[in-house]
Amino acid sequence: MANQHFHLFETTIGPCAVVWEGERFIGAQLPERDEAAARKRLERRFPEADEVPAEGFVAEAVAGIRALFDGEKRDLSHLPVALDSVSEFNRKVYEVALAIPHGETLTYGEVAQRIGDPGAARAVGVALGQNPWPIIVPCHRILAAGGKTGGFSAEGGVEIKLRILTIEKARTSAEPSLFDALPLAARPGRH
Repeated sequence: MANQHFHLFETTIGPCAVVWEGERFIGAQLPERDEAAARKRLERRFPEADEVPAEGFVAEAVAGIRALFDGEKRDLSHLPVALDSVSEFNRKVYEVALAIPHGETLTYGEVAQRIGDPGAARAVGVALGQNPWPIIVPCHRILAAGGKTGGFSAEGGVEIKLRILTIEKARTSAEPSLFDALPLAARPGRH
């Protein structure tokens, strides 16, 4: 069995971590309030993991996560995650989440429809709460119906979810924005 490794790193919104085995991520950790809290959660989730420097695909992931939290438009869906380590239902949910573009959102119900199980919105929420790779598998981009945030399992819960969505400039409501309500000719131009 390959050894588990982790890398703890600072971002503009707090310390995060990635955990891998071989050439695939087996976990990711969203920002905690401080390094001690981050290390405590890592120890609980991955007690066998050793801390090592970020190199190769790990350094690429760290740079991408930092850039995303700095407000850059980043797609992390190409990063190698161990999707075969989760149930088939959860894998389908995570595959839909991986396809949501930066700055976009779906509802739990829309995800359920996309996986072919339209009555499974609540189960989608449970699967997202079990996501081992938050931010890489962007569960923060999935909201409850009517633009409500739904839950979020990271330290800080819904507050951190909204913070990430704000950084990504994502629309969190089906309501028209101030400019969407204007006739097309009166909208501010995109120059």
